Amino acid sequence: MLPIVPPNRGGIPFHHELYWGGHTMRMSCASYFLLVALSLPATALAGEHVLEFKLVTKPMDVKVTEVANVEGQTVMSGKMFGVAFFKDGRIAVKDFVNSSDLLKGSGPIFGYSTYTFDDGSSITARYAGAVKDGKAKGEYTILSGTGTYANATGTGGFESVQSGFKGAFLYDGRFIVKTP
Repeated sequence: MLPIVPPNRGGIPFHHELYWGGHTMRMSCASYFLLVALSLPATALAGEHVLEFKLVTKPMDVKVTEVANVEGQTVMSGKMFGVAFFKDGRIAVKDFVNSSDLLKGSGPIFGYSTYTFDDGSSITARYAGAVKDGKAKGEYTILSGTGTYANATGTGGFESVQSGFKGAFLYDGRFIVKTP
C-alpha cells in the first residue's frame, strides 16, 4: 500500500496527499476510499467461475455388503476423505459420504461432498455417476457454499484417472460455480 502523508492543513479539507516516488499527489476522498477498497481482499466472488482440480480420495469408514444369491453384487456405503489440488494453486480437503450398488465392479454411485479451503470457504455438492470397466465418472450439483462461495450453486463433474495408489483413488474434477 502507498504511504499516506497527513492532509495539507492549508489545503482543501476533503483531500489527502500521497507521497510517491519523490512527488506529492493530491487525492479526493472518493479516490482515497476507492484505493483502500481495491487493496482489501475480496470476501466473495460474484458471477460464474470454473474451478479445475486433481483429487485424491481414500475410504475411511466404509461397509461393503455382499448381496445374497446374486453373484458379484455388492452394496457399499461409508465416509471417505480426500484432498483436492486446484489449478489456481489452492488446496481443499474433501469430506464426503459415498454409496454404490455394484455388480461385478460396475454400477451406480452417489454421495455428498464438502470441499473446505484453507480460508474456511467451502463448497457442498451432491454427486451421481457410475463405475464401469474400473473407471468412475459422474456429475456434481452444487447445493451450497460458505465464505467466498456463500450461496453458491452450479454444476461440475469428475472422472477417475489411472494411478499407482494402493487403497486410494485419483480423479480429474471440475466445478462451474455460480455465486450471487
